[in-house]
Amino acid sequence: MNVQDQRTAPGGLDWLPLGEVIAVLRTDAAGLLDPVVETLAGAGIRSIELTLTTPGVLEHLDAVRALVGPEVRLGVGTVLSAEQAHSAIAAGADYLVTPSLAPEALAAGVGAGVPVLGGAMTPSEAQAQWGAGAAAVKIFPAQTVGPAFVKHLHGPFPGLPVVPSGGVGLDQVAPWLDAGARAVSLGGPLVGDASRASGDLLGLAARSRQVLEIVDRWLEGRS
Repeated sequence: MNVQDQRTAPGGLDWLPLGEVIAVLRTDAAGLLDPVVETLAGAGIRSIELTLTTPGVLEHLDAVRALVGPEVRLGVGTVLSAEQAHSAIAAGADYLVTPSLAPEALAAGVGAGVPVLGGAMTPSEAQAQWGAGAAAVKIFPAQTVGPAFVKHLHGPFPGLPVVPSGGVGLDQVAPWLDAGARAVSLGGPLVGDASRASGDLLGLAARSRQVLEIVDRWLEGRS
C-alpha cells in the first residue's frame, strides 16, 4: 500500500482541506436539519455530514443544498451498502462516510468517483480501507483510542489521511491535529441539542466559531 499517492476528489484531498471541521448531524426528522445547517454554515463550517439514520434525509438533500450554497460540502454518512451509496450519490452527496469497512459501499463510491471517508478501528481495517480506495480513513469511535493512536498508525502508514470521529470534544481538536489527523469530525460535542426542536442555535453558533478559531490558531502555528 502506497499511502503517499495523491488521491484527489475525485483525483487530492481537495474535498478535505487540512484542519477541516466536519459537523455530523443526526435528527429525528429531515426538516429539523434546516436551521442547524444554516447556523453551521453561517458560523463558517464548510463540511456537514448528514446521516442516513435521519428519516428522509436523502429526499431533503436538495433543500439543504439550497440553504447553504455550493461552498459547503455535504456528505452522507452511515452508508453501509452499495444501494445506500448509489442513492446518496444520486441525491447529490459530495462525499460518503461509512462507520465500518462496508466494502460494497466503498466500491460504489470509488466507482462513481465520489470520495469515501471509510470507517476503521484497527490498523488492519485502516489498511483495508485505503487499499480499497477510500479517500481518507475515519477512526471510529475515536474517543476509545485517543490522539496518540494516529501517531502510532502513521508509523507503518506514513501520510495516511486520518479523521477522528466519535466523542471528539472541542478541547481535543488541537491534540488530534497535532498527532497528525487531517481533519476532525464532531457530533454531539459541537451540535449539542441544536438538532432537536427548539434546540439552542445560538450555542451551536458560538461553539462553531470557537472550534474554527482553534483550527485557525493551529494552522497559524504551523507557518
